[in-house]
Amino acid sequence: MKKAFVHIKGDIFGGLTAGIVALPLALAFGVSSGLGPTAGLYGAIFLSFFAALLGGTNTQISGPTAPMTAVSMVIIGTLIASNDGSVEKALPIILAVFILAGLMQVALGFLKLGKYIRYIPYPVVSGFMTAIGLIILITQLLPVLGYYAKEDMAYVDTFKPQAEAIILSNILEEEAGEGLLVLEDFSDTVVRGSAISQGQILEESQTLAAKSASGVLGAIRVLPSALQNISWIEFLLALGTIIIIYGFKRITTAVPSTLVALVVMTGIAILFVPNYRPITAIPQGFPVPKWEIFTELRLAELMPYVFTALTLALLGAIDSLLTSVVADNMTKTKHKPNKELIGQGIGNSISAMFGGIPGAGATIRTVVNINSGGKTRISGMIAGLVLLMILLLFSSAASTIPAAVLAGILVTVGIGVMDYKGLRAIPSLPRDIKIGKTGISSEVVVMLVVMLLSTVWNLVYAVGIGLVMASLMFMKKIGDLTENSSEVTTGSKEKLWEDEKSSTLLKSDNIAIKHINGPLFFGSTDGFQKLAKTIKAEANTVLFRFDRMEYIDQSGLYALEDLLVDLSKQGKRIYFIHLPKQPRYMMERIGLLPKLVPAANVFEELPDFLNHIKSQN
Repeated sequence: MKKAFVHIKGDIFGGLTAGIVALPLALAFGVSSGLGPTAGLYGAIFLSFFAALLGGTNTQISGPTAPMTAVSMVIIGTLIASNDGSVEKALPIILAVFILAGLMQVALGFLKLGKYIRYIPYPVVSGFMTAIGLIILITQLLPVLGYYAKEDMAYVDTFKPQAEAIILSNILEEEAGEGLLVLEDFSDTVVRGSAISQGQILEESQTLAAKSASGVLGAIRVLPSALQNISWIEFLLALGTIIIIYGFKRITTAVPSTLVALVVMTGIAILFVPNYRPITAIPQGFPVPKWEIFTELRLAELMPYVFTALTLALLGAIDSLLTSVVADNMTKTKHKPNKELIGQGIGNSISAMFGGIPGAGATIRTVVNINSGGKTRISGMIAGLVLLMILLLFSSAASTIPAAVLAGILVTVGIGVMDYKGLRAIPSLPRDIKIGKTGISSEVVVMLVVMLLSTVWNLVYAVGIGLVMASLMFMKKIGDLTENSSEVTTGSKEKLWEDEKSSTLLKSDNIAIKHINGPLFFGSTDGFQKLAKTIKAEANTVLFRFDRMEYIDQSGLYALEDLLVDLSKQGKRIYFIHLPKQPRYMMERIGLLPKLVPAANVFEELPDFLNHIKSQN
């Protein structure tokens, strides 16, 4: 009983600490996503509670994370832009995509695919994480400088002609749908066009300006304007936040420096900066489900975003399971990956139903929980409840937080999330791709391609391209390795294996030995076929040694079959030694055994083959 009480006390303190640490990050990620601080807070509340309740990692604290927020930000920005720049119009489809991503995570768990997440190559993960950091840093430059494109009237005015064209185009589309538009009479069009107000034009121009300044390329595009129109109040608030976050860590790590920066800089803003920009107001009261997801959305509208949801689901799975491994190392326990995916998926789906952004297992918050005494899933549930109490009791106080402070927090998150280990390794990795007189590592190429494409183009496509590149490069390396290490030996003592050197019979030019070192698959068949042509004509017996070939695919199987057919036509006798289970099964399935190589010619060990040859002579 006493032991259980100790666990409960540790869980309460761990959950309380983790919840407090999560608060500024949840608000900052919500603002960064484009849905506002409330969405980040809701995401942290529901995901933390339900992922802990139903997941497979006892001490994991879940909530919005930098990678998930960066991808969500792109999705949200794209969907808002395609819905006339209106968050309200885009919200049902946005949340539906998040729900679908959560359900996909549940499906991954039920299909027991959690263990396969670890096979994603490190260069892809490294490039992606560094890109996440760059995206956060670059997109936060504008709020750090206090610049908002839709408020820069000089910039907004440049979009007025385009705004007028869009409004007029909308009128023409409406009239076409109503059957009013005819070439002979544009009177209705003229009437509606004359009713367009300057306010409508300004609103549409502001929407276009905000869209133009969104994302990495948009932030870079308007950065000169931002520097010319810098708000020193906002900049100093953000700078002060960054200084406190890094400086307070040198004093003590017992109190989270992010929380200290949030409280101190908010207090300074309230007391001494009357005209600062606060975050969007956080509504009071218990979160209410967004029923419009189900009432205002058709399934067909969701279909184009299935792949997007899958990418979000996979990213969340990777993010969570990596954190689970960290938790295992700290607590000397073993998480259940498939159960963890189910918990994360349910948590993300419920979060989206209430308007929250998706998230995953959060490494820093999990470490804080464990170090503060958290032992069981109760700690994660308590962290979610702590955030809920803050929402219910202190939402009005949270609404006074300066937007620049959250931007400063996000700058430190962007700096911290980049993979410096992978970046530092660039000069030391083997340069296996030659470019003129110099070279570069293929893994560095994958990392840089993923990083650059993710930063300036599309996170989803960049990861897909990175996976394809990494897979192709891996297959080429394995194929080259198999080709270079495999050999044909005909009466050559130096190339014989150790167990072959003592046999005078194998030193005869009448016997050719084909050593296959490594898998025989589509990446190595070309080298295999070239090597096979080196079998000398005087060799009337060909011995294939499969001791080190544990795998053969269909391409390798047919390449081997072609070779055996050619050797049979030449009248050569063919023998196999030590044929592993998988290659044997594949050969039997297509009749290669025993059609081309009789069962009597397949031996388990070299001495059995030698005895057989001696008996034939």
